[in-house]
Amino acid sequence: MKPVTLITGASAGIGAELARVFAKHGHELVLVARREDRLIALADEIAAAGRPRPAVLAIDLEQRDAAARIAAELSSRGLEPAIVVNNAGFGLAGAAVALGRDEQLGMIDLNIRALTELSLAFVDSLARHRGGILNVASIAAFLPGPGMAVYYASKAYVLSFSEALHHELLARGIRVTVLCPGPVDTEFQARAGITAIAGSQFLACSADRVAAAGYSGLMRGQRVVVPGAGNKLVTMLPRILPRRFMMREVARAYKRS
Repeated sequence: MKPVTLITGASAGIGAELARVFAKHGHELVLVARREDRLIALADEIAAAGRPRPAVLAIDLEQRDAAARIAAELSSRGLEPAIVVNNAGFGLAGAAVALGRDEQLGMIDLNIRALTELSLAFVDSLARHRGGILNVASIAAFLPGPGMAVYYASKAYVLSFSEALHHELLARGIRVTVLCPGPVDTEFQARAGITAIAGSQFLACSADRVAAAGYSGLMRGQRVVVPGAGNKLVTMLPRILPRRFMMREVARAYKRS
């Protein structure tokens, strides 16, 4: 079985940049997302740069059988993951009671259930190749999130789960890193319904910078990676400021946006 790096949500934004940085460092890739045309274009770009052409799997990770379908596709091609990158996810802005319930449950399916299943599905092959798992969370994971309550809560889960896995899988030679970026100018904002967040310009990082930080952190075996000094500061504030104050400030930022 040939070892590969599996990257979800690879059709745009941070996921596409992660694919580029892993390919640059010699990893053979399997790219997963819903939009096959985007994946094919990215695979063509990587191949044109002289790297092995990534395999493409157009699969909707919100579907309950997604992980099983990915495993079957890999097996049929003689591939197995050495690294799993769980980047797929989305957010929705607005009060939780005002947003569609089905959409919010779909967010939980993608941000939490699919990530958990893919983190656990290939542990044996990850151990064989002494590989790793890179889960993409957010600085939202450190904060309460009125205005994006379910999204913030989902990323808090990703942070907690990934840190625990880091400890549990260390003895098997598997690195687990959770990447927690701040605001990044990608398609995420448009899907979430965000036009702007007050003060976000001071925290913004480019998608390629975030991807490079995530790759470097995983290779070094870091537990948590937070790109950018301003974002690191934000993750520290809940340790020294009252949670009620932080919650109020997050709510105000969305109201001013």
